[in-house]
Amino acid sequence: MAKKKGKGAKGGQSRDDAAWARTDVIEREHMHNERMEKYYKAQNILPEEEWDQFLETMRNPLPTTFRVAGSRQAARLLNDTIKDVHVPHLGGVVFEGEAVSPPQQIPWYPEGLAWQFNVAKKVLRKSPEFKKFHSFLVFETEVGNISRQEAVSMLPPLFLEVEPHHRVMDMCAAPGSKTAQLLEALHAHDTITSSSIPSGLLIANDSDYKRTHLLIHQSARLPSPALMVTNLDASIFPAIKIPSEQTTFPSSTKARVAAKRQYQLLFDRILCDVPCSGDGTLRKNPGIWKHWSPMDGNGLHSLQLRILQRAMRMLKKGGRIVYSTCSINPVENEAVVAAALKSIPGFELVDMSNHLPGLVHRPGLTSWKPTVTREINTEFATYQDYIQSLDESQRGSSKMLESHWPSSPEAENLHLSRCLRIYPHLQDTGGFFIAILQKKPPVKGPAATSKDPSDGKRTADAVEGLDRPDVKKAKLDSEGEAGKAQDADVDQADDAEEELPEEALEEPAPSMDVDQAAPAAAAEPKIRFKKGKTAEGASAHFKENPYTFIAPNDPIIKACVENFDLSSNFPSSNLLVRNPVGDTVRSLYMVNDIVKSVVQHNDYARIRLMTCGTKVFGKQEGTEAKREGGETHFRVLSEGLPVVLPYIGPKAIIHADFAALKIFMESYYPLTSGFPESFQSMINAKANGSYVVRFQPGQIEGTTLAHELVLPIWKSNVSVMLMLDKRAKSAMSMRIFGEDITTAAREAAAKKKQKSEATPDAQVDTPILEDENAGITVEEVEAVAVGNTA
Repeated sequence: MAKKKGKGAKGGQSRDDAAWARTDVIEREHMHNERMEKYYKAQNILPEEEWDQFLETMRNPLPTTFRVAGSRQAARLLNDTIKDVHVPHLGGVVFEGEAVSPPQQIPWYPEGLAWQFNVAKKVLRKSPEFKKFHSFLVFETEVGNISRQEAVSMLPPLFLEVEPHHRVMDMCAAPGSKTAQLLEALHAHDTITSSSIPSGLLIANDSDYKRTHLLIHQSARLPSPALMVTNLDASIFPAIKIPSEQTTFPSSTKARVAAKRQYQLLFDRILCDVPCSGDGTLRKNPGIWKHWSPMDGNGLHSLQLRILQRAMRMLKKGGRIVYSTCSINPVENEAVVAAALKSIPGFELVDMSNHLPGLVHRPGLTSWKPTVTREINTEFATYQDYIQSLDESQRGSSKMLESHWPSSPEAENLHLSRCLRIYPHLQDTGGFFIAILQKKPPVKGPAATSKDPSDGKRTADAVEGLDRPDVKKAKLDSEGEAGKAQDADVDQADDAEEELPEEALEEPAPSMDVDQAAPAAAAEPKIRFKKGKTAEGASAHFKENPYTFIAPNDPIIKACVENFDLSSNFPSSNLLVRNPVGDTVRSLYMVNDIVKSVVQHNDYARIRLMTCGTKVFGKQEGTEAKREGGETHFRVLSEGLPVVLPYIGPKAIIHADFAALKIFMESYYPLTSGFPESFQSMINAKANGSYVVRFQPGQIEGTTLAHELVLPIWKSNVSVMLMLDKRAKSAMSMRIFGEDITTAAREAAAKKKQKSEATPDAQVDTPILEDENAGITVEEVEAVAVGNTA
C-alpha cells in the first residue's frame, strides 16, 4: 500500500518523531504543495467547505493504531486483557498538567480488535502508567500478538471476507500485515491452544526478493500449513498447475477437456494492494509535501492496471478481488478500475458500502481530469483532444494512455461510485482507496479481447525506472499481441474447466524463460539484468533450496510418530524437508493437501517458491540430545506445536500446575528437583527428550492463569527447559504476571543499573513501538518491484 515517494520518508512516525523535527525534511508551516492542491481541487474530490479541514488534518501526524492479531480465540483473550486490565489503569492519567486520553477501540473493526491512541513519546517514556502499557505492547508486537498497523491498512482483507476453504492470493504482499489478516481468516476455526489445518490456500507474493524474507518473518507469527510465499512480478504471475479435481463430467463436456489431467489453479479471493504514489500517507511521510508530482501517479497507472488485469484472469467465477491503494489520485484508482472492467468482460463492482458499520467514507469518482504535465495542465477533456494537440512526431513518445481519462458514456454502467474513498479528516486516518470486483458467470458468445494499449505481455524491465516521475511508457514484447489472443481463447472457454493448454502438461524446464503453461499471462518473468547487477538483491538464478516430501515410512518420520505418540490420522505424507540431497535433515515442514499438490506439480524455481507450510519438528542440536548412543532426537517446535497438538498422544504430554509455569519462567534450566512433587515425579519418570506440557488454569500469589497453556519443553538428565525464545517468554510473563519475571529481564535490569551507575547523566532510551514500515527505504519500494509496504 504505502509506496513512499520522497527521499528520507519513513513510515510509522509518532507525533514528535525526529522526522517531523528535522528541518531537512519539512516544517509544519511549509506543509504546502501548490501543484498538489491545484490538482486535487480540479478533481473535485471534496466539497469546497471540507477542503481546509482536509488539508489541516493532512498536516497532523497519524495517531498510533494497532490490531490484536493471531487466532480468533487467542485474540479475544488478549483484547479482553487490554480492555479490562490496561485501559482502566490509563483512564484519568495527567501528564505535565494535561489529561492524556486512554486508547480507544476503532469503531468499524470487527469485535473491537483494533485500537487507536494519540500519545507523545515523552508520555510513553515518563508516565509510569503509559510506560508499562507501552512495554506490554512492544513485547506482544515482537511475538506477533499485536500488529502495529495503520488503520486504513486493515481494511482490504475485511472486504475480501476470506473463509477457511478459500484459495487466496495476496499479489503484492510484503511486508505482510494484510497477509497476516488473510491467514487469520483462513484459520478462523483455530482454538486457543491448537491450530486447524484449513483446506484452503494463501499464496503471498512479492517481487522484491529481500522483502519476501520480511514477509516470511511476519507470516511466521501465525504458522500455517496453507501458506506459500513466492517471488514474482505480479503483473505477469504465471499459471499454477494442479491435477484435475473433477472425476465426472456432464455429457456436454468436450472429450479433450475430460481427458485433461492438469488444470490452472484459479482463486476465490485475490488482494491487489498495488504499488502507488502514496500521497494518502502524507501524515506519516511528510517528505511527500516537498516531492509530490502528478507524474508519479501517471507513471504507475500502467503497472497498476496490468496487476489488476492479471488478477482478474486468475479468478474463479463468483470470486472476489479487492483493489486498493494508499493514494487519493483517481488516475491510480478509478481510472485503473474502469480500464480493467472495460478490457476484460464478465466483472462488476460490488456495493459493500455498508459492510463495516462505523466506517465513514465517500463514493468513488465518476469523472476526473488527468494532467499531462507536472505543472497541472488539465485542459484536455479526452485522450483524443490531447493526442490531436501533439505533433505527429511526439505522439509515439507520449507517456499518457487513453485509460488515464474517464469514458463518460460508460461511466454510469461501470458503477464507479461503488468504490470507497477514505479521506484523513473523516476519522483521523490516512487516505485510502478500495474497489471490490466480482466475477460474474461468463456471457455466452465470443469473448471480447482487451483493447487497452497497456494490456499484454510484459517483462520485468518493461517497468524499469518507476522511481522517476517521467516513467517511459511500457512497450509490449513482440509476443504481446499473441498473448492477448491467448487470453481471449481462455476467456471464451468456460473457466470452470480451469483448462491448461497441451504445453502445460509437460514438465517445465527450470529456467526463467517463456511460461508456456500460462493461458492468462503469455510470458513468465524474464529475469533480465543490467551488467553487473541483480534484481532487488536476488541472484540471477533462483538459489532457494528444493522441496522434498518424505515418505511416511522414513526412519525420521517413524521416530517422530513414536516419540510423540502421533495418532493414525496424522498427515505424515504431508511432511517435507528443504535440504540439498545428502545434507542432514534439520527441520520438517508440514503443508496441507492443496499446497502439497501445488509443490508436486510445479517447478519450485519457475514459480520462485520461497517457502511453504510451517516448521513442526526440528533436530535437537545440543549435547543433551547427543548422549545415550548418539541417537538423533527431534523436538516439537513452539511455532509448529498448535498444528501438531491435535495429533499428539498422552505418552508425550505432561500435566502441570500454575506454580510449575512460574518456575519455568524464572529460570533458563530449572532443576527437576526444584518443582513440586507431583510434577517432579512425572518428569523424572520420562526419558530425555521433547515433551508437551499442559499448564492448567489456577491462581498463585494474586495472579490468575485464566485458561490452559500448552508449551513445549526439553527434558535432560537433571533439568528441564521451556522451549521458547527470550522475547516470547518475556511477552508471556508480561501478559500473565503483569511484569517480566524472566532471567533475561533480571540480567537486562542489572546491566542497565550497572550502566546507569557508571554514567549517571546518560539516558537509556525506551524502545518505541513503530509501524511495521519504519526503516523501509524509498528505493525498496520504487524499483521494478511489484511489492507493497502495507
